[in-house]
Amino acid sequence: MEPVSHLYILWTTDNPVTAEKMVLMYGGNSLLKGWWDKVTIIIWGAADQLVATNPVIQARIKELMDMGAHFTTCKRCADTLEVTSEFENMGIEVKYWGEALTKLLKSGAKILTV
Repeated sequence: MEPVSHLYILWTTDNPVTAEKMVLMYGGNSLLKGWWDKVTIIIWGAADQLVATNPVIQARIKELMDMGAHFTTCKRCADTLEVTSEFENMGIEVKYWGEALTKLLKSGAKILTV
């Protein structure tokens, strides 16, 4: 049996065009077209503010979540930017990501950084 292919997208930019036309488009198509079995999108830094304040981005995230994409955000960033409740209300996992990201990087996981 072939191992599950899992893509992690580390999303740090607050640029809405990049968010829509790269992060969310590629993440969605990866699941839709079977390029990856699993997609996890890690929202970090400036992307937190974009997600918390942009209804178009929020709607697209909901669509991807319905397709099976997993969204998560860095708790430290969300707390510092005072947007934690917005993420929790959207059903996005909020957790400390520093150690977890380090483990992923050391494991050789497939991580796309935007």
